[in-house]
Amino acid sequence: MKGRERVLAVLEGRTPDTVPFMPITMMFAADLIGKPYGKYATDYRVLVEGQLRVAEIFQADHVSCISDPAREAADCGAAIVYFEDQPPAIDESNALLSDKTTLANLRKPDPLGGGRMHDRIQAAALFAEKVGRDLLIEGWVEGPMALGADLRGINTIMLDFYDDEPFVRDLMAFCADLAIDFARAQLEAGAHIIGIGDAAASLIGPELYATYVRPEEKRIIDAIHAMGGKTRLHICGNTTPLLPHFRDLGADMIDLDSMVSMAEARSILGPAQVLSGNIEPVKGLCDGTPAQVAAIMRETVETCGPAYIMTAGCEVVRTTPNRNLHAMRNGGRHAHP
Repeated sequence: MKGRERVLAVLEGRTPDTVPFMPITMMFAADLIGKPYGKYATDYRVLVEGQLRVAEIFQADHVSCISDPAREAADCGAAIVYFEDQPPAIDESNALLSDKTTLANLRKPDPLGGGRMHDRIQAAALFAEKVGRDLLIEGWVEGPMALGADLRGINTIMLDFYDDEPFVRDLMAFCADLAIDFARAQLEAGAHIIGIGDAAASLIGPELYATYVRPEEKRIIDAIHAMGGKTRLHICGNTTPLLPHFRDLGADMIDLDSMVSMAEARSILGPAQVLSGNIEPVKGLCDGTPAQVAAIMRETVETCGPAYIMTAGCEVVRTTPNRNLHAMRNGGRHAHP
């Protein structure tokens, strides 16, 4: 099987020839081709080069357009700080929605309008040209809680949940609408699956998540499915309290961070839900020995069963030894779910 077919087999409940390998590599990929991360995050051609090199060297089954969470926010007009060799960052001291009334007149930016979203769409199109039949192409959007925090400020939005419920609902809806537009453009360019990064959602309790965030995540997921795409929900951090709310969400693939028990997740979410994760990126994957990494992956595959795709708990850190990424892939592929 080629990588694209291997991943789709798992996502569609079929049997692959081996466990798919979909590590999230960003700074690691830039370092692999000797390019500063500022270029990787702002020039789709550099990103594509780095991802193709990762796929070639480590036999990854996918390539990804992800680089940083500041694309949608930048095109909305948020203040972004750029660095030579680090990811772009949101300037929360100058939050776009520091005045809540700004939201009423904030227009959704056009994903094809020549901004940072457009650059990601160009990456999807170039991937489609080069490896569209061989590897799974992953687009990416920010989830409603993540983008809401980027636009409003993470600390301020936490207070909004208690101080201004209508504003929070309006903000989550705006963010979901933009995610759907952005996902559509990436799928039309050639992406097969859309990652939905909603890291900030792990910082709120299950009641707030179920009330305000989950409905908008589901709306994004349902819209992507209606367009013919697959979905990957990626929420960094300890999402154990949220696991019951992931049931029936409809995400084809759910990433779990190292704080979450894979056995507990499997018990709660059932045997058919495709899981991914969750080796700890620094202590486990980067700092472990190849033998230790391989053993962790074998155990994870055996715990999760056949509805599993190999990834780390989050991004592969840039200092991870090549031998450890090889060991991660080989350990999982030699396991018997």
